Amino acid sequence: MIKKIIIVTAAVLVSFTGAFVFAWLTYSAPENPSAPSEESVVTGSPSEQTLPPSETGMDVMAQTSTPISKNMTEEQLKELIKDIRKKMQEYERKVQALTVQEKRLQMAQNVLKEDIGNLTNLRIELASTIANLKSERDKLLKSRLEIEEVEKVNLIAIAATYDKMESSSASKILVSMCKNGQMQNIQARDGKSGFDDAVKILYYMTDRTKAKLLAELANTEPSLAALLNNRLIQIVERD
Repeated sequence: MIKKIIIVTAAVLVSFTGAFVFAWLTYSAPENPSAPSEESVVTGSPSEQTLPPSETGMDVMAQTSTPISKNMTEEQLKELIKDIRKKMQEYERKVQALTVQEKRLQMAQNVLKEDIGNLTNLRIELASTIANLKSERDKLLKSRLEIEEVEKVNLIAIAATYDKMESSSASKILVSMCKNGQMQNIQARDGKSGFDDAVKILYYMTDRTKAKLLAELANTEPSLAALLNNRLIQIVERD
C-alpha cells in the first residue's frame, strides 16, 4: 500500500512539472500598447524622433525588467526540477527499502511456517510416545506380582521349611501347586493362583535352595522353570 502511494505521488509531481514547463515555453509577452507606430516615428519632427513621447523612464524600466523576470523563472524552474529529482530518488530508495523489507518478511514468514510444521510433528510424536509409555506402564503394573506385608511373614516361614527339604521333593510340591492353579491362566478370578503362590515361596527361599530347585525343575519341567524364573523378576514387596 505504501509503495503504491509513493508511485502515485511521484507521477503527480512529474505531471505538474511537465505542465509548468509547457506553459512557460508557450508563453508570449503581450505587445506594448504605448509603443509608437512606424508612421509616427517617420513623420515626426527631428526632436520627436530623438526621444518618442511614449518612451518614458517607467517604460524603459519595464522593458529591462522582462529578461530579469525571465531569468529568475528559469532559475526557479531549475531548482524545482532539481528538487523533484531529489524527491524521486528518495522515493525510489524508499521503494527499494520496502521491497527488501518485504522479501525479508516473506522469508521470516516461510521460516516461521516451517518451524510451526516441525513443532506440530514433534507434538504428535511426543503425544504418541507418551501414550505408548502409559500403555507399557499399565501393562507393567498389571503384570507385577505384589506381596502384601501381611502375608510376608507366612511366606518366609514356608520358604524356610522348603529350605530344609530335598530339592527333588520341594520341586514336586511346586509343580503340583502350579498345575492345580491352572498354569495356563496364571491370574485367577479371586486375584490369586497356585502358580503365584509357588513363585512367592520360591522368592523367599535361600539362594542355594532356590538354585537347586530350579535346576531340578529344568530337568523335569523346563518350561515351568522358565515361567517361574520370569515371574520372580516381577515380584514387588509392598510396605
